[in-house]
Amino acid sequence: MTDVTSARRRGARRWAIDLRPLRVPAYRRVWTGNAIAMFGFQFTAVAVPVEMFDLTGGSLWVGLLGIAGFVPLLVFGLWGGAVADARDRRRVLLVGGAVLWASTLGLLVQSLAGARSPLLLLLLVGLQSTAFAITSPARSAILPRLVPAELVPAATTLNFTTFTAAAVFGPLAAGLIFAAWPVGVALPIAYAADALLFTASLWATLRLPAMPPSPDPDGGVRKAGLASIVDGFRYLATTRVLLLSFAIDLIAMILAMPRALFPELAQERFGGASAVGWLYSSIAIGAMLGGLTSGWIGRVRRQGLALTVAVVGWGVAIALAGLAGQLWVAVVLLGVAGAADLVSATLRQSMLLVYAPDRMRGRLQGVNTVVVAGGPRLGDLRAGAMAAGFGTGFAMVGGGLAAAVLAVLLVVAFPALLRYRSTTPAEERR
Repeated sequence: MTDVTSARRRGARRWAIDLRPLRVPAYRRVWTGNAIAMFGFQFTAVAVPVEMFDLTGGSLWVGLLGIAGFVPLLVFGLWGGAVADARDRRRVLLVGGAVLWASTLGLLVQSLAGARSPLLLLLLVGLQSTAFAITSPARSAILPRLVPAELVPAATTLNFTTFTAAAVFGPLAAGLIFAAWPVGVALPIAYAADALLFTASLWATLRLPAMPPSPDPDGGVRKAGLASIVDGFRYLATTRVLLLSFAIDLIAMILAMPRALFPELAQERFGGASAVGWLYSSIAIGAMLGGLTSGWIGRVRRQGLALTVAVVGWGVAIALAGLAGQLWVAVVLLGVAGAADLVSATLRQSMLLVYAPDRMRGRLQGVNTVVVAGGPRLGDLRAGAMAAGFGTGFAMVGGGLAAAVLAVLLVVAFPALLRYRSTTPAEERR
C-alpha cells in the first residue's frame, strides 16, 4: 500500500505545476507582487469600458479604448526592449511602474472628481499602455537572472498560469463591485482597489538587486536608440529558431483567434447574451487548468516539436469548436485550445529567454510584446472580416484549420524549429 501511495504521489508531481521556482526568494517576491498587481489590474480592465459606455452610451468609444491601448504598445514596445538592454532593469521597472501607478491614480481622481471626459479617459489609458510597453520587456528579461536556467520553463509557466487565473477571477470580483453599487460609486472603488494592489508589485521591485546591462562584446556603450532596435532585429533575422517561434505564434493568433466571433456566435447558435460570458472565459479557464497540470513542460527537451504540436492543437480545437452545436461542447473545446495556447506561450517564452544572450533579451522581449499584443488584434480583424463575408462557422473552422496546416507547412519548409532542443549548445546557435 505504501508503494502504491508513493507511486501515485510521484505521478501527481509529474503532472502538477512545478513550484520549485518559488523556493528562490527573489523570484517568489516578484511572482507574489505581480500576481497581486495582475489581479488588481482586472478591476481597471473592467471599470474603464464600463465608464466609457456610461459616458458616451455607444460602443464606438468603447472600441476606441482598444486603439488607445494598442498604439502605445506598438510604438513603445520596441523602444522599451532597447531600454531594458541599455539601462539597469530594476530602475526601468521602478520608473515605469511609478508611471503605471500614476495613471491608475489618475483614473481614480477623474472618477471621484466627476470629470466625465471620454478624451481624458483615452489619454489615461494610453499613458497606462505606454508604461506597460516600457516595463514589459524588462519584467520578462529579468527572469533568467532570478532563477537557474533549468527552472526558466517552470517559472514561465507559473507566470502565465497566474496571469490567466487573474483573467478569470479578477473580472468576476470586479463584477461583484458593479453589481453591489451604482456605477458612480463602483468606479472609484474599482480604481482604488487596483491602485492599492499595485503597490505589491512596486514593493517586490524595490527588493530586487541592481540589474545593470550586460556588456557589449565590442566593449562599446549601448544606447536605447534606433540603432539599438535595428541591432536587435538584425540579430533576430539571423536566428532562425527564434524567428520561426514568432512566425508560428503569429500564424496561430491571426488565423485562429476567435474572440471577435463570440457575440454573434452566442446570439446565432447558443441562445443569446447569456452564453457570451462562457465563451469569453473558456480559453482563459483552459489555460489556467493547463498551467495547473503543467509539471511535464519543464522536462520537455524537444521544445520546438512540442511548440509545433501545441499550435496545431490550438488550431484543430478552434476548428472543432466552430462545429459545436451545444454550448458546453464549444466551451470544452475552447478550453482545450486555451491549454494548448498556455503550452505554446510557455515554450516560446522559455526558448526566447534561454536561447538569446542576456544583452539581447530586452530587445527581443520588446518584439515579443508587439507580437503578443498585435497578433490577437489582427486575429480579431481577420475573424470579423471572414464572418461578415462567409459566416461565423466558416471563419472559425476555416481559420483554425488554416492555422494548423500552415504551422505544419512552416516547420516542414524550415525544420530548424523542429530540431530545436532545450539543451542546444551555443555553437549551434550561430
